[in-house]
Amino acid sequence: MARQDDTRPVIVAFGDSLTAGFGMPPGQSYPDFLQRKLDEQGYSYRVVNEGVSGDTSSAGLVRIDAAIAHKPEVVIVAFGGNDGLRGLPVESMEENLRQITIRLQQAGAKVVLGGMTLPPNYGREYVQAFQSVYPRIAKEFDAVLIPFLLEGVAARPELLYDEIHPNAKGNQIVAGVVMEALEPLLRKE
Repeated sequence: MARQDDTRPVIVAFGDSLTAGFGMPPGQSYPDFLQRKLDEQGYSYRVVNEGVSGDTSSAGLVRIDAAIAHKPEVVIVAFGGNDGLRGLPVESMEENLRQITIRLQQAGAKVVLGGMTLPPNYGREYVQAFQSVYPRIAKEFDAVLIPFLLEGVAARPELLYDEIHPNAKGNQIVAGVVMEALEPLLRKE
């Protein structure tokens, strides 16, 4: 955990269990690996993990002030997986992500939106509607889009803790995917 007097600009990882590092010991979430990558590559930023397992996009909207309180320069928004897995209305998820993005941008943060997908058994129409939300929000608000947060990790049992959540090796890959999207927004001191 960063010291209180750490004055580096803040990147908030704001999301659900994929951000929180569900099932992994402390220090093994993708935000932890992202911090290491930033440090190794000479970027002076502090990553704050605001991931809460089980959160839907509406729960994220409810706790948006916690993310804003860190005065972040960049926020990686990664919600929607739980909305989709629960079969919640795509329109509600889209509006929640829209409001989260608006609030973060009003607070002066750049937004990186982590896209999600769902297993095909949710039906093609629902999955397509769900997937189309992320690029639409990114385009509407000129946010950086990560098309699929779990790119290279999903459906690879050797990289998963369970059938959904990455293990430590999987989280290292996710951190790499995030870093690639994040790097154009960063500056070296």
